Amino acid sequence: MTKHSKNNTASSIFSYAEYKKLDYGTKRQRLGHESMRRFDACALCLQRARDPVACQKGHLFCRECALTDLVTQINDIKRQKVRLEAMKKEAEEERQRAREAARERVLREFEKGQLGLAATSSISTSSRADSSDGARGTKRKFDFDASAVETLTREAEEAALRQIEREQAEALKSKLPDFWLPSLTPTYTSHGPPTSLSDVKLQTTCRGGNPPHPLTRKHLIPVKWTFDISSSNIPPKSVESTPATEAGDQSLEPKTKTPREDERPPICPSCKKQLSNNTLMHVMKPCGHVTCKTCTDTLVKPAMQCIVCDVKLGDKDVIELTREGTGYAAGGLAETSKRGVAFQG
Repeated sequence: MTKHSKNNTASSIFSYAEYKKLDYGTKRQRLGHESMRRFDACALCLQRARDPVACQKGHLFCRECALTDLVTQINDIKRQKVRLEAMKKEAEEERQRAREAARERVLREFEKGQLGLAATSSISTSSRADSSDGARGTKRKFDFDASAVETLTREAEEAALRQIEREQAEALKSKLPDFWLPSLTPTYTSHGPPTSLSDVKLQTTCRGGNPPHPLTRKHLIPVKWTFDISSSNIPPKSVESTPATEAGDQSLEPKTKTPREDERPPICPSCKKQLSNNTLMHVMKPCGHVTCKTCTDTLVKPAMQCIVCDVKLGDKDVIELTREGTGYAAGGLAETSKRGVAFQG
């Protein structure tokens, strides 16, 4: 590619260099191992889960993060319901104002008709008497009751309301959509306040998966990792290799620093295999113990009981913990995308 082609801005299409400079369209990027969340990390705070809990789909959270998120969703649902009730009340008031405007128009048309100022009334009702009844020159009876008054009034108001709506629609036809304003484009979809009760989220959801699924506080499953209780993987120093002091006695062995429980990697309680993003894991719903897939298939599922506490398991009590990925194409999430603002010319 020559230097001139990168600076050529008179072309009808974007060049590769121009496309890379723009935040336009959907951007895709491959994810490596360093971009993946750890298998024991919280899906909300992205740190190692403290007092871990899991949902019914196997998404891992800190207990504090999960409860905080659920309480926030509950408060948001309450605010949406209050806002929807206010919108319904406002819509009812708007309909009442429209009915009052239609009633005023009916009265104005009636007064003009009585004064002879209106040539042709734009509001037509079904209140026309049958002229075939009675002979010519005889006095006709005029039957009129309260129900007839209400019927005629309602028909006149509905006709006036339809006339007002037609006039408003005709006034809007002359106004073209503004393509340079995002809110006035023909394809604009608002994500603002809800317009109906179906738009209000009535159930708290789990934010660890896509698409979200319902989740409540009583359905959170505590997760109990098994850690290696051995002091350290470093072999202790032998006494013979310890240098002697000037007094002739040997110095004490230096104490090896035992890693804390939150720093040690979890292991499978059966095969003692260290768990990682490359390992498929299952959690037992009644007790919360975690085992690898091999031990689950060979020991847990045939006996239908936990291998740590021997609690009986049901058909849906073995839940697979989700992993974000390993960095390889066949190991979970391997690509992410970012959608930019659509170009409008």
